[in-house]
Amino acid sequence: MAKVSFNTDMCKGCGLCVSACPKHIIVLSDTLNKKGYSAATVNDMEACVGCASCALMCPDCIITVER
Repeated sequence: MAKVSFNTDMCKGCGLCVSACPKHIIVLSDTLNKKGYSAATVNDMEACVGCASCALMCPDCIITVER
């Protein structure tokens, strides 16, 4: 099973990872991070296939994918 983690304090909520996810399991959170942005999060970790499309798309390199 794959695991995706986000450095939510550094996320600027651009949403590029949301659009890059082929399983559509990444969403922007309702809560704000320290910088005032809605950080990305995974809503169904079980469905993650570990493709790392989200990490490749992230301009700030805040996403880590473990397989």
